[in-house]
Amino acid sequence: MAKAKTAYVCGDCGAEYNKWQGQCVACGAWNTLSEFVVQPASSSGKSSVGAHRDGYAGASKETAKVMPLTEVAAETESRTLTGIGELDRVLGGGLVDGSVVLIGGDPGIGKSTLLLQMLGTLGAKLPGVYVTGEESLGQVASRAQRLGLPLEPLHALAETGIERILEQVQHSKPRVLIIDSIQTIWTDLLTAAPGSVSQVRESAAKLTRFAKQTGTSVLLVGHVTKEGGIAGPRVLEHMVDAVLYFEGESGSRFRVLRAFKNRFGAVNELGVFAMSDKGLREVPNPSAIFLSAHASPTPGSAIMVTREGTRPLLVEVQALVDQSSLGNPRRVALGLEQNRLAMLLAVLHRHGGVAAYDQDVFVNVVGGIRVQETAADLPVLLAVRSSLRDRPLPDKTVAFGEVGLSGEIRPVPNGEERLKEAAHHGFRRAIVPKANLPKKKRIGDLEIVGVERLAEALDAADG
Repeated sequence: MAKAKTAYVCGDCGAEYNKWQGQCVACGAWNTLSEFVVQPASSSGKSSVGAHRDGYAGASKETAKVMPLTEVAAETESRTLTGIGELDRVLGGGLVDGSVVLIGGDPGIGKSTLLLQMLGTLGAKLPGVYVTGEESLGQVASRAQRLGLPLEPLHALAETGIERILEQVQHSKPRVLIIDSIQTIWTDLLTAAPGSVSQVRESAAKLTRFAKQTGTSVLLVGHVTKEGGIAGPRVLEHMVDAVLYFEGESGSRFRVLRAFKNRFGAVNELGVFAMSDKGLREVPNPSAIFLSAHASPTPGSAIMVTREGTRPLLVEVQALVDQSSLGNPRRVALGLEQNRLAMLLAVLHRHGGVAAYDQDVFVNVVGGIRVQETAADLPVLLAVRSSLRDRPLPDKTVAFGEVGLSGEIRPVPNGEERLKEAAHHGFRRAIVPKANLPKKKRIGDLEIVGVERLAEALDAADG
């Protein structure tokens, strides 16, 4: 057997070197190189791990040829619904056979609970194995009982060696394989400690190869760093088919599952859950949790209709404007892009006649959701002016629209769907771009006011 070749990989950018050095030349980072083993390909084309089940060894390689796509048969995605609607939405319509999904999130946010519930709902329809590297089998069984899941279809394995894991699953032949977590898995081919860049990369590569060659759906749980990114090499996110993040505010029982990468669906889908003593529950009406129940209209509060994937959501935007004691007033945006806030304040001054250059401005999107679309521009400016003048917006009013540098109000996609969502929740007035006006001036009890300029929107907000 040929001797394995050792290389050193940068954990930040993935650059490879023949020997260790303190600084990565490619990205300039220090002390990010870790050892890993480059395995030579065998003449038979088989994986070094071995044939763990039928078809896993792979066929012999053929010479690649350039072909027109008209002669290539498109692959159809075989999906299975997990039984958890919010998870299926984020995945793009269900679990795809042979896909590799990476789920990250803070400790205790509910990653393991969600995946265990998924196995319980799948039951015998899609047999699976839950591999735990952090808990004992007794702890997993205790959690399943606490969640009220049937224990008969649940199979678990407490192991961290990737070779032994693949050896075990060749006998049970699961359709779904859950690894909790990828940072605890290690291979005998490397001397580095579990959780190191090289161990995570090599273990993930073996699991990805196993998923593609056997059609098994693999779900990996990933730890996150203090910056919020998934721990381990950045290349890990490139190797998998989908990257999902669990988000949630400290002390809140609500959890948001967001797709940041998905080869089989949209990347801006959002799933909303609530943590209870029986595990994670789906939230059928997510707009309700993002709206504060104010007893009366409050200054600095505006309601917008954003769109996450295929679903419109009502979100409250709050602003606090206060006299600044600093030479350089603060601009703080939570859930929004901070540079865009500074630009919008300049537009508000130039085209709306409202000056905030000597004021501290704080903007927050309620519920911990992050709004990345430009439809938030108009409600943000309405909330800022409302706080500055200490005058609330009219009750049951929503707004959305992009604001240009010349003060024009630009349309946003799917305007009519947003208006129907607002009407469904009992709102009576909407301030929207004129280009988003539907054919009918009203949708239900919702009066729709179309505006073309920022000054018109400010006047409409005064009632």
